[in-house]
Amino acid sequence: MSHMRSVSIKDIAQEVGVSTTTVSFVLNGKAKEKRISDELKDKILKTAERLNYRPNQVARGLRTGQTHTLGLIVEDISNPFFAHLARFVEDEADKSGYKVMFCSTENNDEKAISLLYLLRHRQMDGFIIIPTSGIEKEIRSLVNEKKPVVLVDRYFPSLDTSYVTVDNFKGASDGTKLLLAKGYKHILLVTLESDQVQMTERERGYKEAMSSKSLAESGDILRIPYDLTHAQMVKSIASHIDASPGIDSAFFTTNYLGVAGLEALRQLKKVIPDQIAVLSFDDNDLFRLGSPSISVISQPIREIGKKAVEIILSLISSKSEEPRHYILKPEIVERESI
Repeated sequence: MSHMRSVSIKDIAQEVGVSTTTVSFVLNGKAKEKRISDELKDKILKTAERLNYRPNQVARGLRTGQTHTLGLIVEDISNPFFAHLARFVEDEADKSGYKVMFCSTENNDEKAISLLYLLRHRQMDGFIIIPTSGIEKEIRSLVNEKKPVVLVDRYFPSLDTSYVTVDNFKGASDGTKLLLAKGYKHILLVTLESDQVQMTERERGYKEAMSSKSLAESGDILRIPYDLTHAQMVKSIASHIDASPGIDSAFFTTNYLGVAGLEALRQLKKVIPDQIAVLSFDDNDLFRLGSPSISVISQPIREIGKKAVEIILSLISSKSEEPRHYILKPEIVERESI
């Protein structure tokens, strides 16, 4: 059996009797701009399809207006939360014959804006986005252009888009109440300096639980700038805990703050949970497998990914649909650290 060579633009050009440049313009959607006739354009597309040219997704996309590709923009693909989310989105999209293109913003607005530009250029059928705080304007213009968009993990209260998130307020409030019920009083909340809704809600949940026990005065919040390196985060947490000997428990609002926190406590030679209890928002393999294992507020990542894809596909198939909001319940997983 002879090995089938994949078809190139050159093959199409020879078949139709035009230059490879012309074929390339047509396949990249530039026929009109380059004044190539519709007749020639159709001939090139039909030839490409007949010869089974890949990526004929582009060719198909030009005719149907659909590329069967979703753009997924996350914050940091190396973070277990986002990595698992990307995996579940991909699995779910695959069931409906959609491919997913991933990108990471590193929580940088400028990077997020250029990634959005890139994905729009590549004609994604829909966008699943974990937005940075400064891209509200760009999301608004996607929405105004009736592009299917679902925000995940966080949203903009002033912008009505579809979104899937968890009840961050309840997760943080329940977590804090659990620590209080176990007799911890001086609970340090380690969070990010952030005006993003998921972070402000987690902080609000903590404050509400502390004040319900009239322990507001023993509330203690360390806000860490997002752009610190891991080592700087560790140092910042260690020096805060070292300077406040009364702290009996620490609640970290994201998994990577939790990891930095564990490293800080190790440097301080603090024994968990005897000298300090630890609770983290978001699970992580390290938390499950380390010793002692770390109690967490776990988000239903598979369900979040599933919902996001379900919404985006229904937005793609009916452009007129109203935005849909899903707020899922996080769950406390109690382990050895509290």
